[in-house]
Amino acid sequence: MPVLDRERELKIFHPYTVQGLPKLPLPSLKDTLEMYLRCMKHLLTQEQFDKTQNIVKQFGAPGGVGELLQSKLMERRENKANWVYSYWLNDMYLNNRLALPVNSSPAMVFPNQNFRAPIDSLRFAAHLISGVLEYKTLLDCSRALPVDYARGQLAGTPLCMEQYYRLFTSYRLPGPESDTLVAQESSVMPEPEHIIVACKNQFFVMDVVINFRRLNERDLLTQLQKIVKMAESEEERLPPIGLLTSDGRTEWAESRSVLMRESTNRDSLDMIERCLCLVCLDDSSGPELSDTTRAMLMLHGDGVAKNGGNRWYDKPMQFVIGADGCCGVVCEHSPFEGIVLVQCTEYLLKYMIGSPSKLVRAASVSELPAPRRLRWKCTPEVHKLLTSSADKLQRLVRNLDMNIHKFYDYGREFIKKQKMSPDAYIQVALQLAFYRCHGRLVSTYESASIRRFQEGRVDNIRSATPEALAFVKAMTDGKLSTSDTEKMEMLQGAINAQTKYTILAITGMAIDNHLLGLREIAHEMKIDKPEIFKDEAYLISNQFILSTSQVPTTVEMFCCYGPVVPNGYGACYNPQSDHIVFSVSSFRESPQTCSAEFVKCLVQGLLDMRDLCSKCNSGSKPNEQGKQSVSHDKRLTVSTCKSHAAI
Repeated sequence: MPVLDRERELKIFHPYTVQGLPKLPLPSLKDTLEMYLRCMKHLLTQEQFDKTQNIVKQFGAPGGVGELLQSKLMERRENKANWVYSYWLNDMYLNNRLALPVNSSPAMVFPNQNFRAPIDSLRFAAHLISGVLEYKTLLDCSRALPVDYARGQLAGTPLCMEQYYRLFTSYRLPGPESDTLVAQESSVMPEPEHIIVACKNQFFVMDVVINFRRLNERDLLTQLQKIVKMAESEEERLPPIGLLTSDGRTEWAESRSVLMRESTNRDSLDMIERCLCLVCLDDSSGPELSDTTRAMLMLHGDGVAKNGGNRWYDKPMQFVIGADGCCGVVCEHSPFEGIVLVQCTEYLLKYMIGSPSKLVRAASVSELPAPRRLRWKCTPEVHKLLTSSADKLQRLVRNLDMNIHKFYDYGREFIKKQKMSPDAYIQVALQLAFYRCHGRLVSTYESASIRRFQEGRVDNIRSATPEALAFVKAMTDGKLSTSDTEKMEMLQGAINAQTKYTILAITGMAIDNHLLGLREIAHEMKIDKPEIFKDEAYLISNQFILSTSQVPTTVEMFCCYGPVVPNGYGACYNPQSDHIVFSVSSFRESPQTCSAEFVKCLVQGLLDMRDLCSKCNSGSKPNEQGKQSVSHDKRLTVSTCKSHAAI
């Protein structure tokens, strides 16, 4: 599938980042098949499992199709820097036909800004752009960006830095069946020296380098002021073409091909696709700016009536600056993982705090050329496509059920005092919450970085372990038959199982990437799809009803994203020393899910787990902070929640 020449891209961008890093290992077929059965047994009926066990046995038999595919994967590992990278990228992102907002693109929500006058938001934007250009300089100066080292489990290992070099140089090009991740190559064309500013659904080219000189902050502010004035001109206003990028990928590919018939549109598309990033100057969105409201505004712009058309979702980095202080960044996820987004945004926010605004002292580039409005030639067919895209975005806006919850009863430090991994502990709490809501466990996704290896992205930690099931049953059975000591042993068992699987995943020995590789190599070899990949258990294993991710920050901000299946939850969490920020999402159209109810169960589980630890581990009570868990609506129970039949 269409991914640019990987080896060539590495040579162009960052020859130093993969040297010395090992290749991603290939687990043994036997280990993966055994682990697959262990991960799925307690999530299936006995009849389903018996069938799956026979299929797996046949697949792994000596001389069978599994061994053939494994040998081909071993050959592939010898010949590729990373044997799973292109398979994974296509499967996770490029082949996915869902719209990017909510379904794929996460957002980082900044602290709410107190803009007292319209000029304040433009000053903030100019300061932010200045930070972006500073960070881009670090990326462009080969070794200026320090190498990341692993934290948490197996800390201290150097990590592949390749993803950073796609932050401002890549673009997701829509295709009818599969998208393409396009990377700018400096040896082929000049580095982009412009950003695109979106304002009132109009797009403007703003050069950030003029006469070989980077614009200073005062000049950036001057240009932004010109753009705002140009955008306010009613006579010049063009249709909100950005809405087309919020549509399904196949629909957007078709709309783009319609736009491309006109040379004016081709030129405008080219300028957007080659820009460093987007800066979206949003109008005020309304009186209520709770964490939950701001999260939704970042994810979808609140639809066509607000700022939904003031975006271009194919670009990896869209910095959103609202006139009302609602600010953050929306990221197209295919080029890089959340930690890279966090590192970049933390750099920018720290830059803005630590580097005073330089609006007065700096010398200006004289006679700044005016920014250029991008023009669009819109036929009746394009107007019809815009109406369709707007309707679908509005449905997505209505459908998203988001709940940002700040849990203040304790945080990371209390968990560490129990000699437990905070991430594993929170994952077990999420399993307990789901079980309380739905009476069962389901396939769960937790992203695990495999950047210890060349071109490493992620594999999956399967958090719905048999040990987690035993613990959540004991915590919810309503009987007194299980003692606190036994429950504590079960909690320790669940956390140990979670930690053990985490280590497997980050060392390249988990099952999801391996099974994907076996499936895809069979497809390449044009052999019939093996029965293991047609089996109901495999479909269930890949229906991630609970999609989770830890996104810790050292600056006050939080990450959010939508569910990955219609009847699922997205659960992102940011553990701080004395509190935990949860971003829980679901879809209102599902009669089986409710974000507020999930949060209610999550809070209850966290309190129950704390009480259990405090009873069994004397002297480890959390710090009393006088704060209670805070949800966006100040309540944990919501009377309008839907019934909670099992999903």
